[in-house]
Amino acid sequence: MTCFAPSARFFIVLLSFVNPLKLLNKTTDAQTSNGVPVGMTQNVVSYFTSHGIRVMLSIGGITFVDDWDQALAANPAQLGLNAAALAKSLGVGTEIDYEENSSPNLAGLQAFVDAYRSQLPYDAAGANPAARLTIDLAAGDRWLIDIARKATADWLTTANPVLDYANAMVPAKQPTSATDAEANWQEHVDGKPRYSPPVPPLAPAKFTGSLFIAEGSRVRPECTDFAASLESSTGGYVQTVAPNGAGTTPGMLGYMFWAAERPSSRGVTTTPPNTCEGGVGAGGRAYGIPVPMPALRQS
Repeated sequence: MTCFAPSARFFIVLLSFVNPLKLLNKTTDAQTSNGVPVGMTQNVVSYFTSHGIRVMLSIGGITFVDDWDQALAANPAQLGLNAAALAKSLGVGTEIDYEENSSPNLAGLQAFVDAYRSQLPYDAAGANPAARLTIDLAAGDRWLIDIARKATADWLTTANPVLDYANAMVPAKQPTSATDAEANWQEHVDGKPRYSPPVPPLAPAKFTGSLFIAEGSRVRPECTDFAASLESSTGGYVQTVAPNGAGTTPGMLGYMFWAAERPSSRGVTTTPPNTCEGGVGAGGRAYGIPVPMPALRQS
């Protein structure tokens, strides 16, 4: 499970991860029911939504890159239809986490997006949780370059948005300073004009930046100590970064916090006694985040 709590004034919880190939084939096995992990149930979703917190399901992750490739090669439109049907049935949004760096199937990914949107059109008002469709990009523009170029140019424009936003993922390790974290995010704002072809700039309102909330054997200050956290030290940047070629309003959409609960079988847990009231909770109060969430900024 990953937990999303941006300074754009709302909370979302993401449940991770749905295997795209199993979703396409509607597999039932020891870990999966009709293509969905057995732990992703209506009762789990309803626990959060009953408290005014939206829920999304993340499809993919680094473990399932080959499964994404196989599913997109086999029947990407049907995968999009299955994802939309799942979103409708649970009342959740969908995150595309396709981490193919070398040769992503962009035509297949376009077919997936088109099929999803045929069932759940883009909803600027945010009234339908299942219409929320997002994508993961790298921390900056130097990895997942082809996906970043495609998403920024075709799906995340403010004039004709197809996806609601992108999430700039965590780097391999937690940034050591606010400057390091902000440098990654600034790459999305600026784009990469010298690449061939270039990666266009991304409107700050169309992406979030990520921080670890737990990492390996460590619970981060993002969980336990807001005052010492990057969520605190980067807050001014996240709320005020100016557009640089895309968008009209300052400030990123907010933060995504990674590795909540238990990020690995041998890793640390953020369940009690290591709860995150002192980190994300304190940050939510400091930034005045209301529940439930309002509509997202569109420009």
